[in-house]
Amino acid sequence: MLKTSTLCHSHDHHKHCISQALESAEALCTQRGVRLTPLRKRVLELVWQSHKPLGAYDILDMLSREDGRRAAPPTVYRGLDFLLENGLIHRLASLNAYIGCSHPEVPHEGYFMICKHCNNAYELAQHSTIDTAIAAEAEQMGFAVETQMVEILGTCAACRAAV
Repeated sequence: MLKTSTLCHSHDHHKHCISQALESAEALCTQRGVRLTPLRKRVLELVWQSHKPLGAYDILDMLSREDGRRAAPPTVYRGLDFLLENGLIHRLASLNAYIGCSHPEVPHEGYFMICKHCNNAYELAQHSTIDTAIAAEAEQMGFAVETQMVEILGTCAACRAAV
């Protein structure tokens, strides 16, 4: 199981993970011929620095508070759209929030376990059995799947241990 925010346990190691994510994003954007502008990069950095999925208005608030930027909501949404289109982040519909993608170099579907107590989101590695089951069900129904995002709500091990 892979959780973008728990890949980095210590503060220094977490900074290293953010740095790695930004370097990877820059390399991927260069390779794809798209531009990771300073604002897009900062939005990605804010998403990665959080230990929880962030909503667009959380990001807007952080930009205003931490950077002194007066970014408008459409600017943040355009940045998030760019990051989504390029597979650098995922949108968790159930939380209306965004989380960094732990492996943006490979196009993939999103599978997440979301703790209903702490709101941490755990990105799972690809599962061919889940893909196969969804494809089989869709085929049986005559349904053409365009994208799939699986979000499973529950209680994480840390929250269960805290009870």
